[in-house]
Amino acid sequence: MSNNERHKNDSNSVFSRFLRFWRSVHKVSQEELAFRLGSSPRHISRLENGSSRPSETMVMEVAEALALGKRDRNHLLLAGGYAPVSEGPDFNAPELKWLRKAMIMNLRALDPYPASVMDGAANLLMVNRGWVSFYSRVVPAEELANVRNHYDFIFDRHGAGNIVSDWEDTLSAILMSIQQAALFTGDDQAWQTLERLTAFPSVPDDWQQRAARTEPMASFRVQLNVEGALRRFFSVSTMAGALGPNAFVSEPRLTITTLYPEEDLDLASMQDDDASHPLLFY
Repeated sequence: MSNNERHKNDSNSVFSRFLRFWRSVHKVSQEELAFRLGSSPRHISRLENGSSRPSETMVMEVAEALALGKRDRNHLLLAGGYAPVSEGPDFNAPELKWLRKAMIMNLRALDPYPASVMDGAANLLMVNRGWVSFYSRVVPAEELANVRNHYDFIFDRHGAGNIVSDWEDTLSAILMSIQQAALFTGDDQAWQTLERLTAFPSVPDDWQQRAARTEPMASFRVQLNVEGALRRFFSVSTMAGALGPNAFVSEPRLTITTLYPEEDLDLASMQDDDASHPLLFY
């Protein structure tokens, strides 16, 4: 039997497979792991054959006993059915200089298409010249300079929301993704974000029902009023994160969002080479 066939026929829980894997990596017997945990070999055996489900505390203790790093601890939590622990680093920390440079190169390459980099809370970290040039045509420069959160910007009818048509379903899908994250993690910040965004007048009263009928996608079509004419765009989001099952909570969890015109629109002629913004770094 091949390894793939063996894995397909393995009916044990995901946590069981992870636990056996990490014991083998670190060459720790069931008896030794039980000793480290102050538990019994019988209990470890039951965890590995799937007849017992670990508590969240047990998962964390196993991760500590096996000296797992943040990534592997989060994999183990997910395997046990628990929310991963997110410990976001500071994007502006000296050790992430290489990442900031990489993001600048990405944004520059996307010009003249409007693009931005944001973190997991949709806080804007960087924008490109195309982004500043595009939105400065619809938002006063002094207001645009103060934009710091992508969600606030598109939910606000005085921001990007004032040029978007048929935006209700998209807003509803965004709110549902935040709602689900809040239910999954119990994170106070997610609940606060949800409360803040649902207070915007642009949010439809039936946003939960709308979102339930909409399957979320990383890319979608949107209509924007550009200089008096309704134009169609593709809004494409790309994640820059880790590999593996917990990629969606890898930190820093960055998303690059770009607008591409669906039809002919000369964005290059609209780009202002002298455009400036606090988040434009080139």
